[in-house]
Amino acid sequence: ALRVVPSILSRQGMSKSQPLPPKEQTLFKRVLKCYEQKQFKNGLKFAKQILSNPKQSEHGETLAMKGLMLNALGKKDEAFDHARRGLKSDIRSHVCWHVYGLLQRADRKFDEAIKCYRNALKLDQENLQIMRDLSLLQVQMRDLEGYRETRYQLLQQRPAQRQSWIGYAVSYHLLKEYSMALSIIEQFSDTQMETLEYEKSELFLYQNMLLVESGQHQAAVDHLEKFESQVVDKISLLEAKGDLLMTLGRQSEAALVYRELLERNPENILYYRRLEEARQPATVEERLAIYAEQIEHRHSASLPRRLPLSFLTGEKFQGFLDAYMRRMLAKGAAPLFKLLKCLYSDAEKVQTIEQTALGFLESLATCEKFSPEDADSDIQPPTTELWTLHLIARHFCYLHQWEKALEYINRALEHTPTLVELYVVKGKIYKSAGDCQKAAECLNDGRMLDTADRYINCKCAKYMLQSDQVERAEELCSMFTREGSSAADTLNEMQCIWFERECALSYQRQGQWGKALQKCHEIERHFVEIFDDQFDFHTYCMRKMTLRSYVELLQVEDKLRSHPFYFDAARLAIEIYIRLYDKPLVAQHSVDDQLAEMSEQEKKKLLSKQRKAQKKAAHKQQVHSGQDKDGVKKDAKEKEVKQADSEKRESGKDQILLPEELETTKEPLEEALKFLRPLQTLVSGRVETHLLAYRIYCRKKKLLLMLQSVKRAAAIDQNHHELHEHIVDLALAVAASESLARPVSAILRTSLLALLDAPDVYEFNSQFRSTHAKSLPHLLSGTYRDRKQLLLCSERYTLVQVHSIYNCLYELSVESQNVRICCWG
Repeated sequence: ALRVVPSILSRQGMSKSQPLPPKEQTLFKRVLKCYEQKQFKNGLKFAKQILSNPKQSEHGETLAMKGLMLNALGKKDEAFDHARRGLKSDIRSHVCWHVYGLLQRADRKFDEAIKCYRNALKLDQENLQIMRDLSLLQVQMRDLEGYRETRYQLLQQRPAQRQSWIGYAVSYHLLKEYSMALSIIEQFSDTQMETLEYEKSELFLYQNMLLVESGQHQAAVDHLEKFESQVVDKISLLEAKGDLLMTLGRQSEAALVYRELLERNPENILYYRRLEEARQPATVEERLAIYAEQIEHRHSASLPRRLPLSFLTGEKFQGFLDAYMRRMLAKGAAPLFKLLKCLYSDAEKVQTIEQTALGFLESLATCEKFSPEDADSDIQPPTTELWTLHLIARHFCYLHQWEKALEYINRALEHTPTLVELYVVKGKIYKSAGDCQKAAECLNDGRMLDTADRYINCKCAKYMLQSDQVERAEELCSMFTREGSSAADTLNEMQCIWFERECALSYQRQGQWGKALQKCHEIERHFVEIFDDQFDFHTYCMRKMTLRSYVELLQVEDKLRSHPFYFDAARLAIEIYIRLYDKPLVAQHSVDDQLAEMSEQEKKKLLSKQRKAQKKAAHKQQVHSGQDKDGVKKDAKEKEVKQADSEKRESGKDQILLPEELETTKEPLEEALKFLRPLQTLVSGRVETHLLAYRIYCRKKKLLLMLQSVKRAAAIDQNHHELHEHIVDLALAVAASESLARPVSAILRTSLLALLDAPDVYEFNSQFRSTHAKSLPHLLSGTYRDRKQLLLCSERYTLVQVHSIYNCLYELSVESQNVRICCWG
């Protein structure tokens, strides 16, 4: 519930404009106490007693407090009504403005809440609670100038409080005025009261962060060395010191720091990379010596044995690979293939990995050793051969040699049919080959071996979703969700985005556009909730002094919608809305229209079903009426909770998403733009963002925005096959437009000449096909647009030319062939 401090409201029963008599003042204090103790129903009773007095029926502050308690009970409409009445009755009361601001904040209308808080401060300029609430909203909305001003007022009111100083310093930091932030921190450090050791340590590291961001690297190093003994987080201190020394060019000192970090964590790849940069090896041998030194000192570390594989070649690579694979296979390391996958960009290394693994397998089958020449080595256990088969199957699956991959994974299953990881690999093979149905069956077989394993359960559910078995996937997930509610609802509460993303893709493949859009909007709501959840940390981080994490949190929240999950959901929603614009769904007829279109026999069947449903409902009502008093009370309580929930859902956050309404929207392009705008702001570096923008703007016939999208996409990837389609489409659209204003026409034609780099569209298309003659996606894009050009420019094309274009698709030399592209073509 929204909280208002009693010390602020306790004197408001004596409002200058609406003073209360002694009896009502006592009742009003009880209202405040009940609100603080979250006894909202009792508080409403006391408020009712005050308002039942005819002279106090429109007491503003009482109406405001009643509205605040009604909102806490989920009755939003009544709450706003009472708050407005209270504000209208006593517009000079800062409490009424404050409460109205709290209600606006709860309704996520932050701009309106800020206005209310400002009005409240005009009436009570020294009210600390209103200042704090205002500052929280300002930093939430990134009104940094206003945030700094409010924090300054708080510092003036409470200079002895630590949070006043810290908040003021952070406000300057967010505005990138580092020198002022540093001076405030220094003044605070000189006069600070006793604090915990960890809090003092975090303050020093935050101060050092300000020095680094302001470019004072030498001063930052000196600062770390001065307060090193007082810093508790030694790892953060060493990481910051190593980065600063590297920036200052003191590589020998930085190398010592990264060696110390490796002693603490020898499995951190970043430390090895930075150590290499500090040592500056001139040859492969010197680079290898760095890792040899680490292997000698840390025998159990795995990373220094793997990283040299990325730069070694020839016999040295083979020797290191042999030793590393032996070590990992003997330990039964299931993720060995993932650790080696970074080497698969080199064809020679791929061949070496394959030969080594097959050699191990042959030797293990004959002499139970990695090599017949290992006379002194111990005999390997049977599990070593099993994990070797596992590795080889993953290897051939990655190379799309699925028959060989199935051969080896089946051998592994014959060896040990109870190992769950083998069923996962077999499922991956079938999925990679395009048989999602069989892949889901394999995962389900593995899941049955260990029904308590959450990972295999989720993996199986994911594969079932990819094979469009949504109901079965939900049944599997319900094994690990709360009883009494559907798995979909529970996973939505848990913000399980991968599940909702796969559901949306499945519904899209099945043509259930409304359900797919429902999942996309649910994912979008998760990101809204994640952004709103930062609100609680504005005060928490100030209190706990976790200032570095707080600033990083704000930076992450600002780029939140650049996450791949949001991009995938937004792209999917945009594609569906575009499809609904091109082929809108017909809304369902009303019951009367359906009856008018039915025959007499169909009408009888429908009426019979309705009578049965009514009988069933009547029977349920009789059963419920025979319950005991406890049951009746329980049902009444559940009904009250449901009613409150239904009223809560009327707000923007909890509004129910109905698939039927989503897929029959009257403005699909406007809905698509809502998903597009965050992508244009935060994911402008991906060409897909601008291609999606073009598809929307071309349907809105916004030629300048179409040109803008094409130019932005060309700046990222000029050779993208879909971009070629859009450029040709734009050129044809401009050529067909006759009523363009002269400046607009000049801009479009000048920009198109630069984009086409050819005399006309025909030559541009021909050059594109000849340049990308071996790429199937590009050839498909060219032929797709040729059909449109054939209709519009028939004098330039002949039937023989069209046949020649399509014949090139069947040449065996084209690249980038796969099932998805061929189906698309």
